[in-house]
Amino acid sequence: MRADKMPGSALPIEGSADFSCAAVVVAGGASRRLNHVPKASLSDGTSTLLDCALEAVAAASPRVVVGPESLPLPPEVLRTREDPPFSGPAAAIHAGLECIAAACERSQAPMPDWCLILGVDTPRIAPAVQQLIAAARGVEQTYAERAADFSPTDSEASERSEASAGFWGVSEGIYQPLVGIYRFEAIRSVFSTGTTDASVRSFLRRLNPAAVQMSAADTADVDTWEQAQALGYTTSLWSSY
Repeated sequence: MRADKMPGSALPIEGSADFSCAAVVVAGGASRRLNHVPKASLSDGTSTLLDCALEAVAAASPRVVVGPESLPLPPEVLRTREDPPFSGPAAAIHAGLECIAAACERSQAPMPDWCLILGVDTPRIAPAVQQLIAAARGVEQTYAERAADFSPTDSEASERSEASAGFWGVSEGIYQPLVGIYRFEAIRSVFSTGTTDASVRSFLRRLNPAAVQMSAADTADVDTWEQAQALGYTTSLWSSY
């Protein structure tokens, strides 16, 4: 594995301090409205939804997919599963965050500063992910510039933590809980317990995330066969998990 892909490694930013970001891709849902055909398997003839999600978070390290053993993954991508299986996206996020933490501990790498959270069903999400990364980088750069001028007091440090706990996407007034970026330690703490069959939004609201306005075209997802048809992802490359 290349050094720039090691767990917890930093992403270079021109003119600012290093920025480290991991990613959790939630890919193990039951797909009930698709007659239990795995969303991750749907293809437009070139890429599957899983391929699109992993490409959208390609700059993150480590990347972890939460889903079954049967999912085909590149060797550098981690895999885990919510416990029990099919216990909801909140449980999947918890599993993914703990997988990242364990990987960093094994490699003796620092924990990432930020973590992207992404569902597997948004094939055109890459521009929105870049918006999220830009928002988080902006927070880091602003704080670094202020810190260069003076040492922040305890109250200012606390204010920074609360104000920059994360960002989530909003499209046409609808919040997107599986399109977000959050401070890793903060989101890991929030999702540490009680996630089985729980609401993702109820956990994320504790982080007081700021909204990032996104295009409806970028956040269009696949929950039904009608939506799959509209986006061109109608061929399943494997029939079950």
